[in-house]
Amino acid sequence: MTPITLHTLQQMKQKDEKFVCITAYDALFTQLFCEAGVEVILVGDSLGMVLQGHDSTIPVTMEDIIYHMQCVKRGNQGALLIADLPFMSYSSESQTLENSARLMRAGAHVIKLEGGAWIAESTRLLTERGIPVCAHMGLTPQSVNRLGGFRVQGRDPQQANTIIQEALMLEEYGASMLLLECIPAALALTISEKLTIPVIGIGAGKDVDGQIMVMHDVLGISPITPKFVKNFLAESKEGIPGAIKSYVAAVKDESFPSPEQSYN
Repeated sequence: MTPITLHTLQQMKQKDEKFVCITAYDALFTQLFCEAGVEVILVGDSLGMVLQGHDSTIPVTMEDIIYHMQCVKRGNQGALLIADLPFMSYSSESQTLENSARLMRAGAHVIKLEGGAWIAESTRLLTERGIPVCAHMGLTPQSVNRLGGFRVQGRDPQQANTIIQEALMLEEYGASMLLLECIPAALALTISEKLTIPVIGIGAGKDVDGQIMVMHDVLGISPITPKFVKNFLAESKEGIPGAIKSYVAAVKDESFPSPEQSYN
């Protein structure tokens, strides 16, 4: 397919065309996802839970992400590739710059950081040096211990307003994309309308610009099944390729996520 860029996603947002994201960790699944029409692939620290068997993303290392980024790059056929900076790999300016550079050399097009206002300066530093940033807000799995578990964020009006203001701040500081996880659908809609950059959702309703799922959730084999996921393999008559095509189609026609897969 024609290579997907940040400009491509910006144009899709302006045209109100939904784009599709999924996690991948190897070359063959990456190739399959590209053939199905997935525009964005994330090498996520979710690999800690779905590949390594941990109960959180915290044990994932830079070496883990780099290895899987290299695998995904080899199978990529034009998707935009995002890589997670894992837990405590961006706690200082020098660490953030060096680890982001390592991921870009491994094949990433965009670097994803979890956090709100506190990552604004890191976002500015990376953007000024030519490294695009995807900010990750709402439920941030690397902060699961501080949050008290995997809980919906932004239901309290004060917290919701903080998320909105910090999202605007991150855009101002140069973020090229925003990912919202586990927040009420109405809040996600408000943020998507206020921001000019593309907004991706997972457990954030259907009114954002793109949807992302962990590939193991799409295939119904994750160790946990949050409310916002759907097993597309269960209804597929064409096995895994059919499941991925169904996921892509459902995002495009906005039948996924449904109200039952969203938070009020």
